[in-house]
Amino acid sequence: MLTQQEYLALDATAMSHGLKNGDFTSSELINLAIEQARRINPTLNALTGDCYEQAQHHAADKDRAKNSHSAVAGLPFLIKDLSPLAGLPQSNGSRLYQGFIPTHSASIVQQYLDAGLIVLGKTNTPEFGLTLTTEPVANGATRNPWNHDYSTGGSSGGAAAAVAAGIVPVAHATDGGGSIRIPAACCGLFGLKPSRGLTSIDNELGDCWSGMSVGHVVSRSVRDSALFLDVITLQQAKLFPKPATPKQFATVIDTPPCSLKIALQIQHPFGEPIDTECLQAIEETAQLCESLGHQIQPVEHPADYKAATRAMNTLVCIHTYQNVKKRLDELGTDVETADLETSTRQMAQMGAQFSATDYLRARDTLNAIAGKMQKFHAHYDVLLSPVLTKKTAKLGWLNMNASNLKNYGGRYRSYSGFTALYNGTGQPSASLPMHSDANGLPVGVMATAAWGGDALLLQFARQLEGARPWPLLAPMAVSE
Repeated sequence: MLTQQEYLALDATAMSHGLKNGDFTSSELINLAIEQARRINPTLNALTGDCYEQAQHHAADKDRAKNSHSAVAGLPFLIKDLSPLAGLPQSNGSRLYQGFIPTHSASIVQQYLDAGLIVLGKTNTPEFGLTLTTEPVANGATRNPWNHDYSTGGSSGGAAAAVAAGIVPVAHATDGGGSIRIPAACCGLFGLKPSRGLTSIDNELGDCWSGMSVGHVVSRSVRDSALFLDVITLQQAKLFPKPATPKQFATVIDTPPCSLKIALQIQHPFGEPIDTECLQAIEETAQLCESLGHQIQPVEHPADYKAATRAMNTLVCIHTYQNVKKRLDELGTDVETADLETSTRQMAQMGAQFSATDYLRARDTLNAIAGKMQKFHAHYDVLLSPVLTKKTAKLGWLNMNASNLKNYGGRYRSYSGFTALYNGTGQPSASLPMHSDANGLPVGVMATAAWGGDALLLQFARQLEGARPWPLLAPMAVSE
């Protein structure tokens, strides 16, 4: 019989091997995951809803079936509450969606279900995933497992907290401007944003913010990220060009990369100050890379960040209005009077004012920058930079429902700046938990590769993980 401590020591890959070898059953895994969730979640508020009884029934069915073609079948899993799962309430982190139950699952969610993953529930997110911390008015704040006074990052903050606290080894996440990488950095996890066009999306541009937003997972180990990337990699192009891929990412990541030429970005794109701990994380990682035979070269980033930011803001506002408008029409209300947080309302109002010409100009701007980054990566294999400019913020510091949005906007800009560009260009980009601050809170380092360089990025991350292993769990996972 698998014990709770043994469960917490396993990543998803190890769980998969144990199920295949008959060391334990899916029912054991699911019951231990539920036990951990019931113990931990009242403190963390990582889950917005659960379906534990249904999960137990599915696990029993998997145990009876025994054989499965999928390596992840029978493993416990969580879905971010921005993606519909048929029959389970979906709030989108918003009071506007109170009582909403979708009748169909998102494409990526359906792929997870088809692979045999057993969903335990939904994870908390800020309203419509629009900010860098997970503190929605609708569902309350999610607390960081490393220190409950601090943010988990956003928007996949509930997913990151659940994984770092040992509820599940891997959880679904999405990234439209840093929403996988930022929570991974705040919670001490590995978080890969895949290349645009590589993974499952739905059929409309609005579902993926015109290609800026992609889905994947946050995980404790690099190998788990590769394992789950294989689950959602498209077999053929859908909406966007599909990059070439290995037959399976999980089988290539243990091959260390040859000597890489690594560009180092240590200046904030808009001149914001960067905390000492964030710079120290980059410097130590660069030294580690050199010890592994890679070449490091400080660079000035080639992209026009101001143009990229304006273009991405236009697209995000347009899609925010598009997403909100669907619900407004259902409820027979308007954006001015709807039960929305202040920043969301403002973004939706701005989105309603943009024209088709504005939309196309924004798309053209980002395409041009993507071409410039492709040329940059002809000379550099990987770009290293901070994930955030500051150490993890305390809860309450970044409030998208504040009456003073000027203060909110200033704090947002001073905290971020590095991650969102690669949502605009479609490049793969990952946060690695390479450092911790004086208070023991994780500090992430970001590695970015050329579009389609997901395998290289995973190999590089796996190499760093092996050279300097990081803690797999926050202390509260085993101590509370």
